[in-house]
Amino acid sequence: MNGLEFHQQRSVQERLRTYWNCARLVILLGPPGAGKGTQARRIAGQYGLRHLSTGDMLRDNIHRDTELARKAQPFINRGELVPDDIVLGMVQDRITQSDCASGFILDGFPRTLPQAQGLERICRLYPSGTTTVLNMAVRPDLLLRRLVNRRICKVCGHIYNLVDRPPIRRDICDADGSELMQRPDDAEAVIRERIQTYERHSRPLVDYYSAQGLLHEVQGMDEPDTVTASIKKVLDRDDPSK
Repeated sequence: MNGLEFHQQRSVQERLRTYWNCARLVILLGPPGAGKGTQARRIAGQYGLRHLSTGDMLRDNIHRDTELARKAQPFINRGELVPDDIVLGMVQDRITQSDCASGFILDGFPRTLPQAQGLERICRLYPSGTTTVLNMAVRPDLLLRRLVNRRICKVCGHIYNLVDRPPIRRDICDADGSELMQRPDDAEAVIRERIQTYERHSRPLVDYYSAQGLLHEVQGMDEPDTVTASIKKVLDRDDPSK
């Protein structure tokens, strides 16, 4: 361990001694487009959890020009996945911040079995309460239809679906009148590849968490309010304060 790594580890341990008392960890699994982000924001607000995504963590580290960001940048520049050890370092640093002390929800992480095992090693270091893993199950054909028809406001980021939740005026945001766009990664060929990638790398997580008795499955293709209600039933049963 070099001097910088020692300093970072010492800083983490000092933060933990000061205030760490994590009551709840929630992990949301599911293929791209299953609605994890929407549900994570809802649940975080209702249960007082911090909503975390690795994309936000990476952007924050780049903005602050951290050592972890400098390690990640060459991979980003080449269009490659950031290695697990760097991502896990960002996760460990983030979850030991004061705003995560009462619990947090991980949106789209872990994505692979090695990431899940790394996260488990990190969490074993710190006193915590209940861990709940929610798998948002979605049929691939329905998922494809949802993503191909997804449109996003260029200004406010509001998400629509031309089939299930269309705007009042086609290609115009109801909230601010801005133009709606289709993300490049919502093209059909790209979506099929993303689904296949998920099945190869992330599907084993379902078996991993199921074997530990932590996994709960909810139907991700239901109406958003119905999905939220299903998730709340699980979280209320697992409530560490009861």
